[in-house]
Amino acid sequence: MKLSALLRHLRRHGCYLKREGSAHSLWCNPATGAVEAVPRHAEISNRLAIEICRALSVPDPQG
Repeated sequence: MKLSALLRHLRRHGCYLKREGSAHSLWCNPATGAVEAVPRHAEISNRLAIEICRALSVPDPQG
């Protein structure tokens, strides 16, 4: 999955960028207060994208 598609999916479900790191960005879901690190790579494996979404209490990106 492309990083841009994952970030678009997170924003669509109410998450926002909390801060940037050197290799990861921290994303927050204000509804739950969950914070998750998202790697700053062009491609992210589908399995990792699903784990990130579940940690942020967001629906899976594939469906």
